[in-house]
Amino acid sequence: MSERTGQPAGQEVAPEAAPVPTSPDPTAPTPRTTDGARPPVPSTRSPRSSPGRTRQRVAVIVPAKDESRRIAATVRAARAIPYVDLVLVVDDGSADNTQHVAREAGAVVVRHSHNRGKAAAMETGAAIVAMRDVADRPPRLLLFIDGDLGETAVNTAPLVPPVFEKHADVSIALLPPQPGAGGRGFVVGAARRAIQQATGWTPTQPLSGMRCLTREAFEAATPLARGWGVETGMTIDLLRKGFVAVEVPCDLRHRPSGTDLRGQLHRAAQYRDVMLAVSSRRVRSAVGGARDKVLPAPGPRSHR
Repeated sequence: MSERTGQPAGQEVAPEAAPVPTSPDPTAPTPRTTDGARPPVPSTRSPRSSPGRTRQRVAVIVPAKDESRRIAATVRAARAIPYVDLVLVVDDGSADNTQHVAREAGAVVVRHSHNRGKAAAMETGAAIVAMRDVADRPPRLLLFIDGDLGETAVNTAPLVPPVFEKHADVSIALLPPQPGAGGRGFVVGAARRAIQQATGWTPTQPLSGMRCLTREAFEAATPLARGWGVETGMTIDLLRKGFVAVEVPCDLRHRPSGTDLRGQLHRAAQYRDVMLAVSSRRVRSAVGGARDKVLPAPGPRSHR
């Protein structure tokens, strides 16, 4: 399965939160898909239920590389999200002092000795959270956010209620237009079409990395696609397996790629990784379909 390495350092970032109310928060924003309705997924199976929901907590996982200028503000803002009792920064081989700044801001920090990519950082973070989950409580919800959100990281809070209240297995942030963004939507369009063709659902922002999901959903999506294909691959895998996804508007600001050579190279790498993730899933689906046709149907079983 997935590769998970690293050891935690630091301490828990917040005291035990008050018991979570069992009724929905009337002020929480309603999850929204592209047409304002629940997304059409391949299965009608409802999100999973778990006992002891009143004791559920949220872990924020922040994959970060060379984010020393913004990581402190991101960590402090993430700690203010309701029901969050753990903020974990996975320093993915930074050349600066990201890990020290994050720890001083109150995060638990684990570091890769060299850069292994966002997917590996997400898997490491989820593994560390699992180690810190309490046996007699449901697993923490996993809220993945980018390290460059700064003070706006607290605005990922609307992603939690849809998953906490069992309306969805994964909620995905819809960001407002970002000042200075230089892309023309080519990669986004390619990812959107690929998800629609594979699952029947047309997301508005298929590359959004701010996501809240259950432990069960995360495990179902592993091993994650590598590089910039992680979000597209995760969405396809989860919807094909019958998990429910929603998009939720969040007022976030992050560092967009520009129109210079660096920005163009970034988008080229994005396109490459998205297409690799999509292609591997097409092959996997084709192989699975062929195997189902070749193998005979199982006969009746006798019980001893």
